[in-house]
Amino acid sequence: MKALYFEPFSGASGDMLLGALIDLGASKTFVQKHIESLANVSFSVQKTVKCGISATDVSITEKNPNNERHFSEICRMISNANLPEEVEKNALSVFEIIAKAESAVHGVLLDRLHFHETGQDDAIADVVGVCLAFYDLQHNPEIGFDEIFCADINVGGGFVNCCHGKLPVPAPATLEILKNGNLSFYSGGNRELLTPTGAALLSHFSSPAPLQAQNTLRIGYGSGDADLDSPNVLRVSLIEYAGCLPLQKEQIEILETNVDDVTGEVLGGVIENLMANGALDVSVFPIYMKKGRPAHMIKVISFVQDSEKLARQMIRETGSLGVRVIPTKHRLSVKREIVPIRVSISGELFEIPFKIARFDEGELITISAEYEDCKKVAAALNLPLRQVIQMAEEEGKKKYGF
Repeated sequence: MKALYFEPFSGASGDMLLGALIDLGASKTFVQKHIESLANVSFSVQKTVKCGISATDVSITEKNPNNERHFSEICRMISNANLPEEVEKNALSVFEIIAKAESAVHGVLLDRLHFHETGQDDAIADVVGVCLAFYDLQHNPEIGFDEIFCADINVGGGFVNCCHGKLPVPAPATLEILKNGNLSFYSGGNRELLTPTGAALLSHFSSPAPLQAQNTLRIGYGSGDADLDSPNVLRVSLIEYAGCLPLQKEQIEILETNVDDVTGEVLGGVIENLMANGALDVSVFPIYMKKGRPAHMIKVISFVQDSEKLARQMIRETGSLGVRVIPTKHRLSVKREIVPIRVSISGELFEIPFKIARFDEGELITISAEYEDCKKVAAALNLPLRQVIQMAEEEGKKKYGF
């Protein structure tokens, strides 16, 4: 398998990411054509040297500076740009990450959110340009990668001047993006090294992983603007790996609340609704509370960014007066994917989704048929659900040689 591996030892920004990807082999002509038709900018690429390292320096210059926009305007601008569907989807997702962070920091609803630095033409061109570069590399037969990984990010230190005044590094919006994402970071230096745009792009595209033994196929360097004591570059490598990368790390929180006046029927509905709204898992335990009252503990595993939403739902549906939040740095998990498999049950063919779990190197861990689909097949054939699940999984395992 092949992967892109980012090493942000000097932070990251939109233009550094774009420079690194072009240095790795992305087509600058393809990127330039689209972003110059999207935004009122001029685009240029040149080679530079930072502390003895040759890197690609991308320059995106606004022709009409200070053209700030609302979040909704940016979304319309990207949607009307005639971009490849995958590029459009990724660019909108990146700006949604930035918008949610800005909304949380400033206490402004998304539909009223006004972007300053990240709403200008050069920032929009940076985001869309990086999405275009990833798209171009993915469809290049010599490069086409399976995964994107990122080492710990150096956010810098000190303070940074922006439209809101002098702010600590990482800037509030950048820190909010890092909190909601799943990438690890540290502080080194006395200036801003990671921008909100760089944080949002890495958060959207990559997963955390330390670099271990692999075969390195290509290396690209993207240049930052400032000249520092250490190389102000972002390095990306195209690597081959087979089982050298660890289990996936996902930042999670555990939510708990105790209830002593909720019926079993209501608890069943709470479990279904929490799972439908993004909970990773929901458990209910019988407990005894003060004065010997029988009760239940509801425990929810949640991604960090979904915790508040799910806690509100728990309170709303159970009448609880509070939810405990137990922070957990991460959980280790294997990769999962849903794959439709055609299986024969009682002489009839059905397409049933299967959950396939495997380690990064491809070793299969488990294959399980989706419950709801098996339930429908059991009803259609008037067979016990247990029997349908067993028959389906036997065929699924045979097809995967499990």
